[in-house]
Amino acid sequence: MGDYHVHLHPHEPRPETSPPPGQYPPGHVDAFVERALSRGATEVGFTEHLYRFVEFAPAIEGFWAGGSRQDLTEQSRQMYYDELNLHLDRYVEAVTGARDRGLPVRLGMEVDWFPAHADRIAAILAQYPFDYLIGSVHWVGEWALDHPAVTYEYERRGVRRAYEDYFALVTELAEAGVVQVLGHADVVKKFGHRCEQEPVDLYERLVAAAVRGGVAVEVNSAGLRKRIAEPYPAPTLLRMCHEAGVPITLASDAHEPHEAADRFDEIIRYARAAGYRERLAFDTGGASRLVPLSDPDAIG
Repeated sequence: MGDYHVHLHPHEPRPETSPPPGQYPPGHVDAFVERALSRGATEVGFTEHLYRFVEFAPAIEGFWAGGSRQDLTEQSRQMYYDELNLHLDRYVEAVTGARDRGLPVRLGMEVDWFPAHADRIAAILAQYPFDYLIGSVHWVGEWALDHPAVTYEYERRGVRRAYEDYFALVTELAEAGVVQVLGHADVVKKFGHRCEQEPVDLYERLVAAAVRGGVAVEVNSAGLRKRIAEPYPAPTLLRMCHEAGVPITLASDAHEPHEAADRFDEIIRYARAAGYRERLAFDTGGASRLVPLSDPDAIG
């Protein structure tokens, strides 16, 4: 198993047990790896949020501007500057240094999708030796749709409209040629908001775009820790991905060591129920390959 979505720093407000943002004291990377390995993972891919790095500020700063909702604009602006506290060189050194010490780690990045800024983002990413990139949508315009402070926007906008706006961006990302994996593809459900009828039409467009773009979809256990209490993506969407030949990766979306490879037995069963028997693995340098998806029920 490989946990390909792990963060070394939690969001604000961070727990006292976490090191200050941008600091990687001895044993910090190791703690994530050790917990993941103890749960059966064989490698860990670190994927810190792009928007938190100061090096990307010239490319994306002000992405929240131009929206019609001042409350959402201000919340996003405040959130951005509160979390603008990481440095690419230190992050890359922490992960590649752990690899050089023999730890089974991969260097990745969670590429937050800001379509108007994609070219400038790609130019910066190209300067670093990432093994793979996952892409995800956390903002719909000025709305940080998965932030608990602004969940009221679902009611104001309407749940179906929120899904439409969100999936339009994920679908665009899927075929943009920027990333290899789509992260938490239906995170719009995080707080328990569901359409009256499952949005299969939106799923169809996303799956078709994933096929055209040649990207994988991660099966992410973080949804089990959220109000929705369901992995990402939804069972129907995951089955559609399998039927279309879209590969998968496994992910915990950990932000603290104790979350690494969280509930992986459960999400492997979930993926196998959708028909998957293989997952995508990444090697140092960026090569990818399909490897068998383990069967937890056959172990021991």
